Amino acid sequence: MKIRILLLSMIMSIFVGNLLADNQNNTTLGIKVMAGGRYDNMRMCVGSDAGVKGGPIADVMLLFKKNIKPNVDLTLELPVMRPILFGAAFKMLQFEPQVSMEFNKQISNKSSLILAPGLGISFHYGPDYKSDLDNMGKSFFATGPIVSGLIGISYNGKNDKKRIIGIRLFYTSLFSDDTPLSPGTVFGGVIESHFQF
Repeated sequence: MKIRILLLSMIMSIFVGNLLADNQNNTTLGIKVMAGGRYDNMRMCVGSDAGVKGGPIADVMLLFKKNIKPNVDLTLELPVMRPILFGAAFKMLQFEPQVSMEFNKQISNKSSLILAPGLGISFHYGPDYKSDLDNMGKSFFATGPIVSGLIGISYNGKNDKKRIIGIRLFYTSLFSDDTPLSPGTVFGGVIESHFQF
Protein backbone atom coordinates (compact mmCIF):
# COMPACT_ATOMS: atom_id res chain seq x y z
CA MET A 1 0.00 0.00 0.00
CA LYS A 2 2.81 2.43 0.88
CA ILE A 3 4.53 1.80 -2.45
CA ARG A 4 1.33 2.40 -4.43
CA ILE A 5 0.59 5.63 -2.58
CA LEU A 6 4.16 6.88 -3.04
CA LEU A 7 4.04 6.03 -6.76
CA LEU A 8 0.73 7.89 -7.07
CA SER A 9 2.23 10.96 -5.41
CA MET A 10 5.26 10.87 -7.72
CA ILE A 11 3.09 10.56 -10.83
CA MET A 12 0.84 13.40 -9.63
CA SER A 13 3.88 15.62 -8.91
CA ILE A 14 5.43 14.99 -12.34
CA PHE A 15 2.10 15.59 -14.11
CA VAL A 16 1.38 18.84 -12.28
CA GLY A 17 4.98 20.00 -12.57
CA ASN A 18 4.89 19.61 -16.34
CA LEU A 19 1.61 21.52 -16.58
CA LEU A 20 2.91 24.37 -14.46
CA ALA A 21 6.23 24.51 -16.30
CA ASP A 22 4.54 24.68 -19.70
CA ASN A 23 3.96 28.34 -20.65
CA GLN A 24 4.97 29.86 -17.32
CA ASN A 25 3.41 33.19 -18.30
CA ASN A 26 0.05 31.67 -17.34
CA THR A 27 1.28 30.64 -13.88
CA THR A 28 0.75 32.82 -10.80
CA LEU A 29 1.89 32.42 -7.20
CA GLY A 30 -0.07 32.98 -4.01
CA ILE A 31 -0.76 31.80 -0.49
CA LYS A 32 -3.72 30.10 1.15
CA VAL A 33 -4.69 30.51 4.80
CA MET A 34 -7.21 28.03 6.19
CA ALA A 35 -8.71 27.02 9.54
CA GLY A 36 -11.47 24.66 10.63
CA GLY A 37 -12.05 21.31 12.29
CA ARG A 38 -11.95 17.59 11.56
CA TYR A 39 -12.88 14.14 12.81
CA ASP A 40 -9.86 11.81 12.85
CA ASN A 41 -9.98 8.30 14.33
CA MET A 42 -6.28 7.58 13.79
CA ARG A 43 -3.91 10.51 14.37
CA MET A 44 -3.15 12.55 17.46
CA CYS A 45 -4.30 16.18 17.31
CA VAL A 46 -1.95 18.57 19.12
CA GLY A 47 -4.92 20.82 19.94
CA SER A 48 -7.03 18.10 21.62
CA ASP A 49 -6.89 16.01 24.78
CA ALA A 50 -5.86 12.35 24.71
CA GLY A 51 -8.66 10.11 23.48
CA VAL A 52 -10.39 12.82 21.45
CA LYS A 53 -10.85 11.80 17.81
CA GLY A 54 -10.06 14.97 15.93
CA GLY A 55 -9.86 18.66 16.69
CA PRO A 56 -8.93 22.00 15.14
CA ILE A 57 -6.96 22.28 11.91
CA ALA A 58 -5.05 25.20 10.38
CA ASP A 59 -2.37 25.69 7.76
CA VAL A 60 -0.68 28.16 5.44
CA MET A 61 0.05 26.89 1.92
CA LEU A 62 1.90 28.08 -1.16
CA LEU A 63 -0.26 28.19 -4.29
CA PHE A 64 0.92 27.64 -7.86
CA LYS A 65 -1.99 28.47 -10.16
CA LYS A 66 -2.03 27.91 -13.92
CA ASN A 67 -4.79 29.01 -16.27
CA ILE A 68 -5.35 26.05 -18.60
CA LYS A 69 -8.36 27.42 -20.50
CA PRO A 70 -10.93 30.22 -20.11
CA ASN A 71 -12.51 30.13 -16.65
CA VAL A 72 -10.53 27.02 -15.59
CA ASP A 73 -7.41 27.07 -13.39
CA LEU A 74 -5.23 24.24 -12.11
CA THR A 75 -3.86 24.91 -8.62
CA LEU A 76 -1.10 23.07 -6.78
CA GLU A 77 -1.22 23.59 -2.99
CA LEU A 78 1.96 22.94 -0.98
CA PRO A 79 1.59 23.08 2.84
CA VAL A 80 4.17 25.18 4.69
CA MET A 81 3.07 25.93 8.26
CA ARG A 82 2.06 22.49 9.54
CA PRO A 83 5.09 20.54 8.24
CA ILE A 84 7.51 23.07 9.74
CA LEU A 85 5.62 23.54 13.04
CA PHE A 86 4.94 19.84 13.62
CA GLY A 87 8.49 18.84 12.73
CA ALA A 88 10.21 21.48 14.86
CA ALA A 89 7.92 21.53 17.89
CA PHE A 90 6.47 18.01 18.10
CA LYS A 91 8.77 15.76 16.00
CA MET A 92 5.74 14.81 13.91
CA LEU A 93 4.87 14.99 10.23
CA GLN A 94 1.60 16.09 8.65
CA PHE A 95 2.10 16.98 5.00
CA GLU A 96 -0.93 17.11 2.69
CA PRO A 97 -0.25 18.54 -0.80
CA GLN A 98 -3.24 18.82 -3.09
CA VAL A 99 -4.22 19.66 -6.67
CA SER A 100 -7.49 21.49 -7.37
CA MET A 101 -9.28 22.22 -10.62
CA GLU A 102 -10.97 25.63 -10.23
CA PHE A 103 -14.02 26.40 -12.35
CA ASN A 104 -14.94 30.10 -12.46
CA LYS A 105 -18.45 31.41 -13.21
CA GLN A 106 -18.77 35.19 -13.37
CA ILE A 107 -21.68 36.45 -11.27
CA SER A 108 -20.98 40.21 -11.44
CA ASN A 109 -18.49 42.66 -12.89
CA LYS A 110 -16.27 42.24 -9.83
CA SER A 111 -16.81 38.68 -8.60
CA SER A 112 -17.09 35.04 -9.69
CA LEU A 113 -18.39 31.82 -8.21
CA ILE A 114 -15.65 29.23 -7.65
CA LEU A 115 -16.21 25.47 -7.66
CA ALA A 116 -13.04 23.43 -7.16
CA PRO A 117 -12.82 19.65 -6.73
CA GLY A 118 -9.46 18.56 -5.33
CA LEU A 119 -7.30 15.46 -5.07
CA GLY A 120 -4.29 15.09 -2.80
CA ILE A 121 -2.25 12.81 -0.62
CA SER A 122 -1.72 12.78 3.15
CA PHE A 123 1.57 11.84 4.82
CA HIS A 124 1.62 11.30 8.59
CA TYR A 125 4.25 10.36 11.13
CA GLY A 126 3.33 10.57 14.79
CA PRO A 127 1.30 8.90 17.56
CA ASP A 128 -2.39 7.97 17.54
CA TYR A 129 -5.37 9.87 18.96
CA LYS A 130 -4.98 8.21 22.36
CA SER A 131 -1.90 10.41 22.91
CA ASP A 132 -1.45 14.05 23.86
CA LEU A 133 1.53 16.38 24.23
CA ASP A 134 2.17 15.21 27.80
CA ASN A 135 1.87 11.49 27.06
CA MET A 136 2.88 10.70 23.50
CA GLY A 137 2.60 7.08 22.39
CA LYS A 138 4.57 5.24 19.74
CA SER A 139 4.80 7.05 16.41
CA PHE A 140 3.89 5.37 13.12
CA PHE A 141 3.77 6.21 9.43
CA ALA A 142 0.45 6.47 7.58
CA THR A 143 -0.57 7.75 4.17
CA GLY A 144 -3.63 7.90 1.98
CA PRO A 145 -5.66 9.85 -0.59
CA ILE A 146 -7.51 13.12 0.02
CA VAL A 147 -10.69 14.11 -1.81
CA SER A 148 -12.07 17.61 -1.32
CA GLY A 149 -14.37 20.26 -2.73
CA LEU A 150 -14.29 24.05 -2.48
CA ILE A 151 -17.14 26.47 -3.02
CA GLY A 152 -16.29 30.15 -2.81
CA ILE A 153 -16.31 33.64 -4.24
CA SER A 154 -13.41 35.29 -6.06
CA TYR A 155 -12.95 39.05 -6.33
CA ASN A 156 -10.20 41.52 -7.14
CA GLY A 157 -8.34 42.95 -4.17
CA LYS A 158 -5.68 45.65 -4.08
CA ASN A 159 -3.78 46.14 -7.34
CA ASP A 160 -6.37 43.91 -9.07
CA LYS A 161 -4.87 40.81 -7.46
CA LYS A 162 -7.29 37.90 -7.27
CA ARG A 163 -8.71 36.90 -3.89
CA ILE A 164 -10.84 33.87 -3.02
CA ILE A 165 -12.77 33.16 0.15
CA GLY A 166 -14.71 29.94 0.55
CA ILE A 167 -15.51 26.72 2.39
CA ARG A 168 -13.80 23.40 1.65
CA LEU A 169 -15.03 19.98 2.75
CA PHE A 170 -12.59 17.07 2.71
CA TYR A 171 -12.32 13.32 3.27
CA THR A 172 -9.15 11.26 3.81
CA SER A 173 -8.62 7.53 4.18
CA LEU A 174 -5.34 6.66 5.93
CA PHE A 175 -3.48 3.35 5.69
CA SER A 176 -0.66 2.01 7.82
CA ASP A 177 1.03 -1.34 8.46
CA ASP A 178 2.13 -0.14 11.90
CA THR A 179 -1.16 0.40 13.77
CA PRO A 180 -4.34 -1.64 14.30
CA LEU A 181 -6.31 1.58 13.74
CA SER A 182 -5.75 1.27 9.98
CA PRO A 183 -7.63 2.14 7.86
CA GLY A 184 -8.26 5.53 9.43
CA THR A 185 -11.04 7.94 8.53
CA VAL A 186 -10.66 11.71 8.46
CA PHE A 187 -13.29 14.23 7.38
CA GLY A 188 -14.02 17.86 8.12
CA GLY A 189 -14.25 21.36 6.77
CA VAL A 190 -12.32 24.61 6.70
CA ILE A 191 -12.78 28.26 5.83
CA GLU A 192 -10.01 29.33 3.51
CA SER A 193 -8.77 32.49 1.84
CA HIS A 194 -6.47 32.72 -1.20
CA PHE A 195 -4.19 35.70 -1.90
CA GLN A 196 -2.51 36.08 -5.28
CA PHE A 197 0.93 37.73 -5.40
